[in-house]
Amino acid sequence: MKPSRPLATLFYPFESGTLASAGGERLLFLGAEPGFHAPEGFAATLHLVQGFRPHFRALEASGNTISALPEGSGYDGALVLAGRHRGQNENWIAEAVERVVPGGLIVVAGSNEDGIGSLRKRVNKLVGTDDSLPKHHGVAFWFRRPEDTSRVAVLRSPPVLVENRYTTAPGMFSHERLDTGSNLLVECLPETGKGAAADFGAGWGYLSAMLAERTKGLASIDLYEADYESLEAARRNLADLPQPPAFGFFWQDLVGEPVERKYDLIVMNPPFHQGRAAEPGIGQAMIGRAASALKPGGKLLMVANRGLPYEPVIKASFRKVDELRNENGFRVFSAIR
Repeated sequence: MKPSRPLATLFYPFESGTLASAGGERLLFLGAEPGFHAPEGFAATLHLVQGFRPHFRALEASGNTISALPEGSGYDGALVLAGRHRGQNENWIAEAVERVVPGGLIVVAGSNEDGIGSLRKRVNKLVGTDDSLPKHHGVAFWFRRPEDTSRVAVLRSPPVLVENRYTTAPGMFSHERLDTGSNLLVECLPETGKGAAADFGAGWGYLSAMLAERTKGLASIDLYEADYESLEAARRNLADLPQPPAFGFFWQDLVGEPVERKYDLIVMNPPFHQGRAAEPGIGQAMIGRAASALKPGGKLLMVANRGLPYEPVIKASFRKVDELRNENGFRVFSAIR
């Protein structure tokens, strides 16, 4: 797999010889992505952190030491691959500072279009940076972990509370407000149901919470989500519902991993981006996965942006398809297997 440009930028200081990595160093690698290749002479031992299930599986299959969340302390240094979400990037830098020994080198890189310049300026203002190096339409910068970490601690974002009820964090889908499409789907949830239901691409749990409250009679609701931290947030957000059905939580790549259970009802607001590019193939694959996971006569309730090419796939996968709503740029489909 070809590395992304920010990933290539991150390793460029070592590749160019600007930074040296001594043998035996333990480095924490936050936001690791598949496709990286350590340059010649890079002899450090890496502990990778990646909570996005497709990336996690690919990195694990390549033989890397990896976890979904940061673990351990006393690292000699850290690598941070910055992405699109400012709050998440800042949380990762704060996490690296907490887990690296004083004086340890922390290298951060990201793309210009994702705001790596402003991130570098903020870190430089707080603790100072040693140097930076532009490459591949991005920038890598680095600094030493200070003895006093109190100034860096302000980078860590506090939890976000949506509707005074749901706890979320930067990097999660729609982490600051309820999503318009999900709200439209909630309006179409049935008043009664039976048996087993599932929420495909459950995020931090909003649809599952509404399904538990509005659709009476369900025995269970299983949540499937590719982002580990979102799924953990969903677990917390569903913990205090009165008289809830039985919940199951599955950290799973619905495109790449099969669903073993069968359901009477599936609700879904599928993602259609991975990075900046629109990838409707994700939603199309999830439609197929939903069709195979439903019992005969089972129902899919799905919301999607109006312009996405999902309708032909739904009609090819289900025997009866109805459009329930078409407004505010979204469509809600009901499909019977």
